Amino acid sequence: MRKLIALIRGALLMLLCGLPLTASAQEVVMAFGEKIPPFCFPESDSGIELEVIGESLAFKGHKLIPRYYPLARVPLEFKMAHVDAAMTDLGAGAQGGYFGNPAVLYDNVFVTLTQRALKISKPADLDGLVVVAFPGALKRYPEWLTAVDQAGHYFEQNNQELQVAGLNKGRFDVVLSDKNIFHYFELQLTRNSLFKAKAVDMQAFTEVDPNDYRPVFRSEKIRDDFNAGLAQLKASGRYQAIYDSYLK
Repeated sequence: MRKLIALIRGALLMLLCGLPLTASAQEVVMAFGEKIPPFCFPESDSGIELEVIGESLAFKGHKLIPRYYPLARVPLEFKMAHVDAAMTDLGAGAQGGYFGNPAVLYDNVFVTLTQRALKISKPADLDGLVVVAFPGALKRYPEWLTAVDQAGHYFEQNNQELQVAGLNKGRFDVVLSDKNIFHYFELQLTRNSLFKAKAVDMQAFTEVDPNDYRPVFRSEKIRDDFNAGLAQLKASGRYQAIYDSYLK
């Protein structure tokens, strides 16, 4: 249903802007990670990232065809020319393609219970604390997490809903998570169970660079069309509406 709604919205956007489908409109096969709620839900071809990218491409008549892979394979599928675009290069470089403007922003933070009054401003502040993070976080932030891992206090958990529930119950001290992902699962737990969310502090530990996470396209023209659609999505308020539909 979400996929159908997104397609209808994309078509309406083109009509409102006087942009009929043309011969240059293409299907764009794009590699996405297997499951990154609320950004990507493969079972329904929905999520914040899919809707933003799909509607941005639809602005010039293109149709998004998502393909799902383990996250580490996403840039490889692009490099091997199995897809026309990829949600991210994971630092591998454009590899013969063209970077688009950032479609979404990931803002990783340390999440702690407010009642604990923990302050984390340097790696040593994690000494003695049990930290849980998403898979691959240790490789991404070794300066923060190596000592915790060596002390046996570091764990990676693919199911990020369990991270939220575990922190709330005091099973560990710190969650390393994207702000929106943590908030999404907090909302889901509140809606679907007797879960009562405790107040949390979200502590920044690194500067967010939007260019760290950008889609990459094999076609320069489609990249340009995507950028134009993304700009329109933001100017119209639709971009924020997509975020709000999953997080409010």
